[in-house]
Amino acid sequence: MTPDRPIGIQEHAMRFGTYMGIFWIIKFIFLPLGFKIPLLQLLFILGTLFVPILGYLYARKFRNTYCNGTIPFFRAFIFTVCMYVFAAMLAAVGHYLYFRFIDQGFLFDMYRQQLNEAKAMLQGELATSIDQLMLAFDTIASLSPIQLTFQLITQNVFYGILLALPTGLLVMKYKK
Repeated sequence: MTPDRPIGIQEHAMRFGTYMGIFWIIKFIFLPLGFKIPLLQLLFILGTLFVPILGYLYARKFRNTYCNGTIPFFRAFIFTVCMYVFAAMLAAVGHYLYFRFIDQGFLFDMYRQQLNEAKAMLQGELATSIDQLMLAFDTIASLSPIQLTFQLITQNVFYGILLALPTGLLVMKYKK
């Protein structure tokens, strides 16, 4: 980077996306551990709910620190989308490593076990719905680690784009 060139939106999105991606990896660690320690499952859920708040905080910091306190909607939207894309790419590395080397079917087995327990308590249409859900889980469980990773990265980018819309609206600020 040359001293006369200001840092662009992409570099800032990479930086904040890295922070977000690290947060997602740490949050993801709580998912399988939560089957053994329920408090960690709660932390996973709370971490997931905190993601849009963290995205807003990062976008606001970008606006206030690097954009002199003003940012149009489209620039805020693009920054937020890029940030989520970079976070999803980093989290994908963690997802792949987990599913390739650590999981060995644990996560899907635990979900199947919970669904079987729920099915045993239910009757009629609800039990049929659980059977359909179990078929969907079997399909997902049959994916390779790389296929699961691509599925998760696509999902994270999609939700990132959806979250970027309200974040862009909340962060935008024009000169008075």
